[in-house]
Amino acid sequence: MEDTEESRADERAPAPPERGLLHTWQSAGPSAQLGPERVLLSRPVLQVSLGEHHGLLLTQGGQVYSFGELLWRDLSIPASSPLLENSLLGRTVVCVAAGGFHCGALSEQGSVFMWGENTAGQCGLNERGTDTSITVSEPWPVTVVDSDAVPPAAVRVVDLALGREHSLALSARNELWAWGSGCQLGLVTNTFPVWRPQKVEHLAGRHVVQVACGAYHSLVLVRSLHQQNTQNASEKRQRGQSPHCPVTEVDEPPAADAGHYCPLGVELTEVMTHEPVFGFGSQTSPGKRDPRRRLQPGERMTPPVGNTTPLNETEDRPRAHPLPSWRTNKNPTFPNEAELQNLLQKLSSQSLEMRHSIGPGDTDSMSSYTSDDSCVSSTPSTDLLTSSYKEDSPVKSQSHNGVDAPLSSASVCLEEVRLCLAAEKPSPRGPKSTSLTNINQKGKAAGGRRRSLPGTPTRGSPRQRRSSASRPSSSCRSRAAALEEVAEGLPSLETEVWSWGRGSEGQLGHGDQLARLQPLCIKCLTGEEVIKVAAGSHHSLALTAHCQVFSWGSNMCGQLGHVNSPVTVPQQTELSDGLRVWDVSAGQSHSLLLADGDCVQPVLLYCGPQKEASSSQRSHQTQRSPSRAESYTVRPDLLPFCVEMGYISGVCSGGQSCAALADLNVMGFISAIHELASRERRFYCWLGSVRRLLLTPLRNRESASPSLGEPCTHLFFSLCESFVRLSLLIGRHSTALSYFLRDVQGCDIASLPLLTHSEHFLDVYEEYFSSVGDFQVMGGFRSLHKLSLECLGSQQAALAQLCEPDQSAAGKADLVSLLYWPLQQLHQYGRMLLKLAACYDVLTTEYQSLDQGCSRYDSQSSALLRRKKEAETTSLFWSSHSGKTTEVLRLPQRRLVCESSNRSLTLQNAGRFSNHWFILFNDTLVHTQFSTHHIYPLASLWVKPLTEDSSGLYAIKITCPEESFTLVASTPQEKNKWLWSLNQAVDRVLGGAGQGSSPGLTAMSRTASHTFCGEGRFKDAHYTGAWLAGRVHGRGTMKWPDGRTYSGNFKSGQEDGYGECLIPDKVLNKPDCYQGQWRDGKIHGFGKYKYASGEVYEGCFCDGQRHGYGMLSSGRMAKRSSSVFIGQWVHDKKTGYGVYDDITRGEKYMGLWSEEQRHGNAAVVTQCGLYYEGIFRDNKMCGPGLLVSDDDTALHGEFSEDWTVNGKGVLSLANGDCLEGLFSGEWTTGLKVVGTYIKPSADEPEHKERNGLLRVGQYAVPAGQRWLCVFDECWSRLGCDSAGRGERAAAWDSIAVTIATARRQSPNLSRSQSKVLERLECIPQHGEPVTTANYDSIRRYLIKACETPHHPLGWLVETLVTAYRMTYVGVGSNRRLLMPAVQEVLAYLTHFYRIVRFLFPGLPDDGGIIPDPPTSTPESRPNPDMSDQSGVLVLSSSSLLLPQLLPRLYPPLFTLYCLQEEQVDARYWERMLRLNKQPDRSLLRFLGVQEKFWPEWTSILGEKKQIVSSSKDACFVSAVETLQQISTAFTPSDKLLVIHRTFEELTQEVKHMLDDNFLLCMDDLFPLFIYVVLRARIRNLGAEVSLIKDLMDPNIQHGEMGYMFTTLQASYMQILQESAA
Repeated sequence: MEDTEESRADERAPAPPERGLLHTWQSAGPSAQLGPERVLLSRPVLQVSLGEHHGLLLTQGGQVYSFGELLWRDLSIPASSPLLENSLLGRTVVCVAAGGFHCGALSEQGSVFMWGENTAGQCGLNERGTDTSITVSEPWPVTVVDSDAVPPAAVRVVDLALGREHSLALSARNELWAWGSGCQLGLVTNTFPVWRPQKVEHLAGRHVVQVACGAYHSLVLVRSLHQQNTQNASEKRQRGQSPHCPVTEVDEPPAADAGHYCPLGVELTEVMTHEPVFGFGSQTSPGKRDPRRRLQPGERMTPPVGNTTPLNETEDRPRAHPLPSWRTNKNPTFPNEAELQNLLQKLSSQSLEMRHSIGPGDTDSMSSYTSDDSCVSSTPSTDLLTSSYKEDSPVKSQSHNGVDAPLSSASVCLEEVRLCLAAEKPSPRGPKSTSLTNINQKGKAAGGRRRSLPGTPTRGSPRQRRSSASRPSSSCRSRAAALEEVAEGLPSLETEVWSWGRGSEGQLGHGDQLARLQPLCIKCLTGEEVIKVAAGSHHSLALTAHCQVFSWGSNMCGQLGHVNSPVTVPQQTELSDGLRVWDVSAGQSHSLLLADGDCVQPVLLYCGPQKEASSSQRSHQTQRSPSRAESYTVRPDLLPFCVEMGYISGVCSGGQSCAALADLNVMGFISAIHELASRERRFYCWLGSVRRLLLTPLRNRESASPSLGEPCTHLFFSLCESFVRLSLLIGRHSTALSYFLRDVQGCDIASLPLLTHSEHFLDVYEEYFSSVGDFQVMGGFRSLHKLSLECLGSQQAALAQLCEPDQSAAGKADLVSLLYWPLQQLHQYGRMLLKLAACYDVLTTEYQSLDQGCSRYDSQSSALLRRKKEAETTSLFWSSHSGKTTEVLRLPQRRLVCESSNRSLTLQNAGRFSNHWFILFNDTLVHTQFSTHHIYPLASLWVKPLTEDSSGLYAIKITCPEESFTLVASTPQEKNKWLWSLNQAVDRVLGGAGQGSSPGLTAMSRTASHTFCGEGRFKDAHYTGAWLAGRVHGRGTMKWPDGRTYSGNFKSGQEDGYGECLIPDKVLNKPDCYQGQWRDGKIHGFGKYKYASGEVYEGCFCDGQRHGYGMLSSGRMAKRSSSVFIGQWVHDKKTGYGVYDDITRGEKYMGLWSEEQRHGNAAVVTQCGLYYEGIFRDNKMCGPGLLVSDDDTALHGEFSEDWTVNGKGVLSLANGDCLEGLFSGEWTTGLKVVGTYIKPSADEPEHKERNGLLRVGQYAVPAGQRWLCVFDECWSRLGCDSAGRGERAAAWDSIAVTIATARRQSPNLSRSQSKVLERLECIPQHGEPVTTANYDSIRRYLIKACETPHHPLGWLVETLVTAYRMTYVGVGSNRRLLMPAVQEVLAYLTHFYRIVRFLFPGLPDDGGIIPDPPTSTPESRPNPDMSDQSGVLVLSSSSLLLPQLLPRLYPPLFTLYCLQEEQVDARYWERMLRLNKQPDRSLLRFLGVQEKFWPEWTSILGEKKQIVSSSKDACFVSAVETLQQISTAFTPSDKLLVIHRTFEELTQEVKHMLDDNFLLCMDDLFPLFIYVVLRARIRNLGAEVSLIKDLMDPNIQHGEMGYMFTTLQASYMQILQESAA
């Protein structure tokens, strides 16, 4: 005790804090004792919690104090000197809770600590899980573990609530956990006590916000499910209510059918509904007040083992026993009557022993031992629906089924046993019975019973219904409701109240006095926007966002604050006018309300007994059924001493005690916070009254639409919706402020919703006032006023009271002023934030945040006030200028700026008798002349002041997209006024601040929309995009009424640059689509045109026609055969060289065209292998020509028509024979010949003239004349008129512009492509002479340029590749085309190199020499080996450009080589396979390789192995693998490098076997190389050799590379000459 006194003394300090001041007093007693007692502590009190005879305090720093009768320690501590809980020191406690006779604390980490009485398991097991003491003298940790998680995880708790015999915990995931005894736990069990916390599964999937515990019942506040909210919202909209409006009428649940039973699981018989039901221990003998038997510390109870505990006593202590599992059915007769009578006798004796063991007057303790009492009513009443504040009926003896049962706690009747024992033991995983409300009740009492339905179905696993929206709170604070809501922002008002436990006094609110084993929703409170619940011993309270209090349950002492009946359902507490409750608490027999009064300082309201209870009443204070007080309040009374406490922030009640936490007004901060919250709550109540009295009745009125008219009806509904959104925001904000006040010490001022959600506040207010202004402008208030007079009737007076004194006259409300009144509240926000900012230093972040918020709200308030005046001015303007001519101009969003009815503005050069009236609105300028209106949208209107000249006119020039005119003002002041108004209005339309510029100019370049009306290309078209000084300029979209659409760039009013256009085709019902370049309003440049017929053209255009290079592909919808043409176009016709691939006929034409017809030299290849050459005229091959078949038979002669021979000719056969004479007919059908057959002899000389006639390519278009259109387009892109004619600087400028445009207008470029374009933006040095020093930079630039199609050179490469593949792929894969294909590649190099030399004039001619720089040193040269050479570099077009072209052309070209060498390669492959069957040594011997060159060892995977006679593929492995890489190289230079590396590898391997001085000669090297070629097994070696021979650089033919290549050729020929036998 000495240590205890010292700990208490140490904490007391002479200087009390200014916040968290604690006041306590008793709820009933003499008037002298009603004054509060101040508790002096050195630290502010953050929270107080009161039990029945004790209390807990939580101070700043997380310290916990206890006071009152601490029975578990046999101490009695006065409240003025609380006891510090030393065992909790070091743990930051954030929440405390006091139950009936036990305590709980919550740490910052979410850990739970319990101490006090533990007879019912309400303190749970300690963390070891073995200690089950009857009393817990010191706080011990209770671990809440989620065993359903894998692995099991500890649960973080954020709030606690304690009753007499049970404890509830709210987790961070908004789940509820319970432990203790009784049905108030809401658990699916019949084993009590419940020592370990278990999850309340019936609330799984629900978002629990707050929890409260009565003596033997529980309440929770739960967020409504989304599905229910959606359904309720749709139903309320049909009734004309907002989904957030309070529900005034509760829908009756459907009638109960015969299949529903009471929650106890038994049938309610007719006897039960008419006769009273008693439970064990329902009657107690009056005795001396003894709240609890003094329990010795350390007294223990045996922990539960298994699922059940037998009914017996051990060591004079009764054990907690579960109910036996009885089968429940509708048959009231038990299967074994003798067994029933035996059980009744045992239970009666058990009850007597319990009563004797506990002692008189200790009936509350019995509830810890008798689980049956949690399932029945404890109030003796002849009617289950009898109000609890009526006088108790005399107790009489009752008889059931002929069995007499005296009315004592030891007697048990048959119906009681049915109620207690008939409930089956529920399976933990089976379906739970939740039919808690739809009960068939017969008789007069049951007729008026109000029923409530369960909130959610419970069939199936509740975890499957768990909402994913539930998430843990961010921090632990004193109240979980405030904690969770602040974490998510503004609190939700869509809540439900759920209750369960004992209902003997109607404290559950379900309309009856039955107990509930599981949580059940109180249906009549759904939609009432409940924000807090409180539970007394036998009554319950619910506080709504509208500052209303609903109460239900026991009203013996007037604690409900009303005398309404029935008390078994929530009834509204009767409050005086002007009182708005924002906090509630409930004690044993009283209620305490914290409310706003007339002033800023809160007031206290009290409901309960007024006098101290007599000694006989004190003896009943601990009974479960409260006794009636002799004197109590009928409605809440004001406690006068609350004014002396200061600014009260929270109240608490428990037992017969009350407590309040208050703050002193330091520097005006506390008063400012309370004023802000009080104003917001009053504003929300005002909004609710306006909605209830005015908007909802008028909206539901069927005659509203005809009275208001169609436009005004729509605007009125929009006004109602915005009003509802504003009301919802204010309601949530007022609730958040109430939470803020309860924890003002722990909250940061920067977390005020006005600061954190300022954008949302400003948007909602702006939307609301915009809807009010639109409704006012359209004249809706005049019709609405008439409608309100017809509909509201007697409510007009009540509505007038909501207006300010100057806004109502003769008892009628001014609706305009009424609906504009919220503007004052917005102004108050700024004023209150300024008051709060004055409490901080100007350098603090709090001051900065508050000052910025004040500026934003003041600015918005001023802007909305200005818009209100604009709406009033516009409404007055329409009223004074009403008529059909002006009615067409009347729009809801349109506001008047100024007008020239006083002739202050006129049109320049107007007639003498003309009448010009200019009206400037916020969106248009209207020019009215007599009855004609000209409307000019401000978004596409340019204003320019004209300087005053000698004429003295004060003029303003107006420029519009289709016309311009000049306005003349009468005076300079009028000119400045109109100029400023015009600029300001235009600036607002364009999204500026609306300050305008006087007399400056608005933006010349802008983005706007306009519909063209005048004649021209854009007639009736709608444009959206960029403008410049009244003309379309920049990027935009033009849409015509006929469906045409253009989206792209404009310049000076016309399409110019890249754009996309859609042109509908009404015949085919599909649009033409073009994507490409435009100039001067026409298609010009390169683009892609997709026709509705399915054809696609991709190429060049000029003035809207196909001109230049292009490719036309016919689609599937084409009526003619599918084909592809690629070539030159002139004025939309095929003219020049082109390739036409007739896919259907299997023919490919490669030649000249003229006027869409084949005309000139050409070659034709057919699918059957025929090759034609000749001259075409009018699409027909006429005159001399050549025909070559697939078997090398050739015919040279005269052709007429298509493929018809008619005239002299020479036919050469494959064996060398020939036939000369006259030919007629077609090749495919047969030829008629009149001539001479010639068979040449072996010694006859070659006939050169005849062979010249049969030469392929003589009639084909020369390679240098093909694809000139492609190169012309490249020159054009470089800014040149023709090849080589142009300025070099202009060419580089064109390249720079092209690259920059591509980077800007191509957002889908990859990272590598962007890097390439970025490097190409740097123009290389092109005017200097090219030397070996700078040649490499030019070569790298060309490589990068050819990689991207955005560069002109890259486009050229890509286009040439396309043309080449279109020519020589498919039908064009004919071996007769090999030489034309090779010549075409060489022609590409010639033209390409000419362009490169134009860009880099320092490059030499093809085959020229690049010298070293004049002052070069060996270190400065790019290749040090060059010093060993002549000091020069030979440059050719093939070495520079072929590596860029040939890899892309390689597939079709190499295919032609393979076809040409097919027969020879077949012989080579046959011999190669035969020779490769031999082992290595046999093959070396066969090839004549000397034995000294034979390897003896080989390395396989790093392991050295000896070569034996049977070894195969083991010699010269590295050289073989190197030579195989020739098939992976594309250019001749790369292939030659492979051959060079092969010789090097071969030489290195041979040197290891010989002396270092030995020199290899060709006679020794040639057989070795043949061996390497054989083992390399190159499939088309003949094609590889031919490709290298035709395309290799002539400068290296006679060097080392040339000799090595000759060796490869010789090896190939040697293999061919080997015998096939």
